[in-house]
Amino acid sequence: MFYYLLKHVLLGPVLRLLFRPRTEGLEHIPEDGAAIVAGNHLSFSDHFLMPVVLRRRITFLAKQEYFTGPGIKGRLTAAFFRSAGQIPVDRSGKEAGQAAIREGLGVLGRGELLGIYPEGTRSHDGRLYKGKVGVAVMALRAGVPVVPCAMVGTFEIQPPGQVVPKIKRVRIRFGEPLDFSRYAGMENDKAVLRAVTDEIMYRILALSGQEYVDDYAANVKEAQQAAQARKFGRSRR
Repeated sequence: MFYYLLKHVLLGPVLRLLFRPRTEGLEHIPEDGAAIVAGNHLSFSDHFLMPVVLRRRITFLAKQEYFTGPGIKGRLTAAFFRSAGQIPVDRSGKEAGQAAIREGLGVLGRGELLGIYPEGTRSHDGRLYKGKVGVAVMALRAGVPVVPCAMVGTFEIQPPGQVVPKIKRVRIRFGEPLDFSRYAGMENDKAVLRAVTDEIMYRILALSGQEYVDDYAANVKEAQQAAQARKFGRSRR
């Protein structure tokens, strides 16, 4: 109930007015039945702008940090995400990936739309990074289509670290659904999972026009932070 109140009354009309999202390929979203919408992730705003343009409800697997923040602000944020139907996922530890897959399969098992960011985190520099294979595991186990999605312009309005977004028009593109039924029963084959994930990322890349990096975003960000720390350490000597 609160999801639709947010979308149609409280938040959705404001977002439409401010950012005037222009959509392409909306007809590629199935009118009913389970499906995965896999997109690039450039901004915190992505969580809200994509659902605004969809006719159907979509559930995202959201990082657990959104639900565990301290103080009043943390409690309000957690209440907001829970009320909007988002599912917290712990991204740390060996079991994190399996927990996300279980939660995602639960959503798909109810015949709903599941929103996934295969990169696993927001892009820190606007480039598109290598996708994690969890999206492929869910697509094959559930036997559902994957609709590629590209958010265009959201990095410019609210890059990581910027609290208040700039008011600027954004574009949201949806590609034709990808059918991976030819790989049915092969969700434990690592080569197949990599091939499926790479095909999804290629379609997202074609829609977004981003520069592609064949490495995980978290790895690149960690390496850059380590390099900066070493540079800072040398400068203090």
